[in-house]
Amino acid sequence: MTDTPSPAVLDVWCELQCPDCHSALADLRALRERYGAALDIRFRHFPLAKHQHAQAAAQAYEEAFAQGSGWLYAEAVLGRVAELADRGEPVLVEAAGELGLDAEEVETALIDGRHLLVVDADVAEGKAIGVTGTPTYEIGGELLDGSRSQEGLRERIEQIADRLLG
Repeated sequence: MTDTPSPAVLDVWCELQCPDCHSALADLRALRERYGAALDIRFRHFPLAKHQHAQAAAQAYEEAFAQGSGWLYAEAVLGRVAELADRGEPVLVEAAGELGLDAEEVETALIDGRHLLVVDADVAEGKAIGVTGTPTYEIGGELLDGSRSQEGLRERIEQIADRLLG
């Protein structure tokens, strides 16, 4: 028996140094709880130039994802956005270690840039569909910009997901 992909996919264009993305975590947790595996929530990278460590954080996320803990890592780093702004890359490595990941491998990935192409591909795709800030959501062909205000977005996502899931 093969797994069939969910008909409902929510792409979340985010960056790990973004305070608004940190605020969006509660909505994303609620969506995960409500829909479980029926809604495929995909973390997509859109590091903004105004956040000095966002590019490194995106690469560190990809290494954490490769080690099986992408979502947990994203939550851990988003919980430390101010510290990341102040201290930079050491925060990314520390967060990995605190989650029981191979922190040395995360640090090496930041040095060798092995995940840079994945991050760049997300950014290019985001720009192509009109993403300009974070968080931005895409579901059912609709782009929802949460970078200005997140008010009402979870309800709109739920409406679209319910329609997609029939």
